[in-house]
Amino acid sequence: MTLRAPHRAHDAPQPLGGNAQRVLDQVDRMADEIVALTLDLIRIPTVNPPGAHYRDCVEYLAQRLERFGFETRLLPAEGRPEHTPAHPRINLLAERRGRRPRPALHFNGHIDVVPAGAGWSVEPFAGQVIEDRIVGRGASDMKAGIAASLFAGEAVRRAGLELEGTLQFSATVDEESGGLAGMAHLCQHGWITRERCDYLVIPEPLGADRICLGHRGVLWLEVTTLGRIAHGSMPFLGVSAVDHMAEFVHRLNRELRPRLEQRVTTMPVEPPAARRATLNINGLAGGQPPGALPQSPCVADRCVAILDRRFLIEERPEQVRGEIVALLEQLAAADPEFRFQIRDLLEVLPVWTDPESIVVQSAARAIQQLSGHDPPRIASPGSYDQKHAVRLGGLSDCIAYGPGLLEQAHRPDEFCRIDDLVRATKVMALMCLDLLG
Repeated sequence: MTLRAPHRAHDAPQPLGGNAQRVLDQVDRMADEIVALTLDLIRIPTVNPPGAHYRDCVEYLAQRLERFGFETRLLPAEGRPEHTPAHPRINLLAERRGRRPRPALHFNGHIDVVPAGAGWSVEPFAGQVIEDRIVGRGASDMKAGIAASLFAGEAVRRAGLELEGTLQFSATVDEESGGLAGMAHLCQHGWITRERCDYLVIPEPLGADRICLGHRGVLWLEVTTLGRIAHGSMPFLGVSAVDHMAEFVHRLNRELRPRLEQRVTTMPVEPPAARRATLNINGLAGGQPPGALPQSPCVADRCVAILDRRFLIEERPEQVRGEIVALLEQLAAADPEFRFQIRDLLEVLPVWTDPESIVVQSAARAIQQLSGHDPPRIASPGSYDQKHAVRLGGLSDCIAYGPGLLEQAHRPDEFCRIDDLVRATKVMALMCLDLLG
């Protein structure tokens, strides 16, 4: 499997035919509408956790898609534990047929965003245009991408062109927490599979001038240290689970992290610092929660850490888990009071699309037509819903391509440049013409 694709420079944009130019002109005329849709989506605070306002968002998108000539259906994630009356997990599927049912090009975007967090200089969910940027939680990740993919197909329609093949769209939930009630659910139930579509584009914010072919692997683990409760004035009568967790974290930092720093992948992951194996502690909690009133003097008998291990295509999943288990077992062997539990939360293998595949070549031609340069083919440091499309849906012709910058994702004052949004819409519109005829 080839991991690096040649990067070929070109002197000037390629000349465009009549239909292509008509579509590009139509995108320019719709620029204000594309921005407005992005702002509207930001103003629906689809925060995950807990999974708020999903129904509001998919119903809004369904109404817009129906105006754009799509047939739509809402698909609740029945049977998933996340799908509750308080926070229903509802996905949207839409289709606009051309002269023939196949080939089918599918655009998929996730509607959920992470919590706003602190540090914003503006209201996170106000949806504002500040100078040349759209600012708000989800601006880059990935409500701008959803708007671009919708208007890519609409530009073709407004240009008066009928496609030979079928254009499909889905808006799915919970990507930020693994996508099990979203893309995975639709793949498992046969809605997004190679039997129904041929090409899949996921408009994640990886840059409007480059193509993402895959991502690193991820293993989420829940590690619990178990102590023995006792009076806080006599801690020698108990065993502190927090102290034992501190020992474990110290060993991670002293022994495992330096080893991971030495491992570098051949995948062209961006940014380059993410080409190394990494480990993050996503969360840590033990004993009584800070701020809880009243407090009582107790030795903590339980401490929980959530580990986020990003691994390389060259690493084996069993090795990744085994290194963490080995540290815990060494601590237990050295101290009879050290007890622990470990639970797998999520495992995702690295994925990589063939650089010579049809959808990659189509995206490269479109970017080259607009810029005159053959785009870099990259890999993402974090996983996204390509993992489910490949493993559960069997879709090998899959890329991530969309406006915005991944470095903006999950940060305060998240933004997407308007010119990136319009350019990405043009690229996806040209792909519609190229792949669907």
